[in-house]
Amino acid sequence: MNPIDASLDEVDVFTTGAVGRPGQRTFFLQMSGESSRFFVKCEKMQVAAISQYLMSVLQDLPPADERPIASSMTLSTPSDPAFVLGRIALGYDTHNDRLILELAEMGETEDDELENLGRIRLSITRGQATAFCEHADAAVSAGRPPCHWCDGVVDPDGHVCPRMN
Repeated sequence: MNPIDASLDEVDVFTTGAVGRPGQRTFFLQMSGESSRFFVKCEKMQVAAISQYLMSVLQDLPPADERPIASSMTLSTPSDPAFVLGRIALGYDTHNDRLILELAEMGETEDDELENLGRIRLSITRGQATAFCEHADAAVSAGRPPCHWCDGVVDPDGHVCPRMN
């Protein structure tokens, strides 16, 4: 099977979400545009890192004129993921006023092997980036609540708190 190598210059949807119960969630990035739709399996911390970086870039730019409607930020039921997310590259194209994300498949880190990995490059507006950050932060924080005694996570089935013996 050939690795995915896609470039989306006109992105209709860029969002994230999780499937499963808190503590057992699987996170996905979803992107679509130019008659293509992709799901990329990822870690919660990767979603948080993308959001954090995008927010830091957005702080230096004018506020977005338009944002996607809230309903377009809901993750569709993920089909087979294009790949599992590994390397993430983020940048800003000043000429086109777009944020650029390159998502690469997890795999070997040696240069020879990188050519055989999947890659999706997307170009999003400031509004799409802002909406992604807000939605991503909500998705990341929607997990298991922290224990107010020990700050450990409380599972739906209970929690053994070391401070409460």
